Amino acid sequence: MPDASFSDRLLGWYDRHHRDLPWRIPPDAIAAGARPDPYRIWLSEIMLQQTTVEAVKPYFRKFVATWPTVADLAAASQDEVMKAWAGLGYYSRARNLKACAESVASSPGGAFPEDEAGLRALKGVGAYTAAAIAAIAFDRPAAVVDGNVERVMARRNAIARPVAEAKAEIRKLVEALVPRERPGDFAQAMMDLGATICTPRRPVCMVCPVKEDCAALAGGDPERFPVKSVKAEKPTRRGAAFVAVRRGDGAVLLRKRPESGLLGGMAEVPGSGWTARTDGETGMAAAPFPADWRLAGRIVHVFTHFALELDVHHAEVDGAAVTPDMWWSPPAALPHEALPTVMKKAIEAALPGATRKKRDSEPA
Repeated sequence: MPDASFSDRLLGWYDRHHRDLPWRIPPDAIAAGARPDPYRIWLSEIMLQQTTVEAVKPYFRKFVATWPTVADLAAASQDEVMKAWAGLGYYSRARNLKACAESVASSPGGAFPEDEAGLRALKGVGAYTAAAIAAIAFDRPAAVVDGNVERVMARRNAIARPVAEAKAEIRKLVEALVPRERPGDFAQAMMDLGATICTPRRPVCMVCPVKEDCAALAGGDPERFPVKSVKAEKPTRRGAAFVAVRRGDGAVLLRKRPESGLLGGMAEVPGSGWTARTDGETGMAAAPFPADWRLAGRIVHVFTHFALELDVHHAEVDGAAVTPDMWWSPPAALPHEALPTVMKKAIEAALPGATRKKRDSEPA
């Protein structure tokens, strides 16, 4: 039987102190009969994978304003979706998002599956995301375990192993706590608890609604948990980027990356063939064509598994023959291209302010 005392205290706290999030239906509205939109829950959960809530909010609002339903998103072009996603990172999520939307929209009834097994069959939906959608959108009693929940449970149970080694144990502990009533609110309450009270540093234990259950607090050192794994040092890869600017209109030469692999399908300036495992050429041998290339600086960008240093070269040209995967992007269009952050950094090193989107009140 789930621990009713724990869930009751947690849900009572959540009713009073839940976060106001653009994809969330508040508990009083749920109690009055409102139901979350599975599309909005799915979209938010995909965006929140390895990305902070504050970073996701503007992207989420833009997506639902542009594509209010899963059918609308399915009908969008891949390029439109990638441009809207640019800057959010982990770009395979955007490709999977589009594929998943197409799959759902073309299914009988055009609706999301309501159970974890059906959700896991969708492109880009793993165990955590399936559980989150099942619980929050469909009120299924699923164990939703993200990083916040792992921290809460590691402290509550004083788990002496690193979280990476204790994931199965933590999931079972959460499963034992999920109540039959309001499992969706319970899932969100656990996340909010970790995000606002049981924080990585300086947890606010004295106002925690379930502090009586916390073995780490009882031991006098809650910040000792979760136990951290020893992290391997990230390797540094090197390469070059070439920012070609066309005389006359200031257009920048871009090309599209291959659909598969890191930053697949995104736009970039021409450069050397660096990867997560190998360096690329850093000199003129990687230039897309002969020109008066000048070194504009060096940028550093940190990916999940490696850091990247790019020597950025800049040249003004009268124009050049381009391959089918290349195009000249005028200054007004450049901020709206599907440029990942690393490429925005490279362009900014040569052309400060070029990728910044203008506000409505600013001159073009």
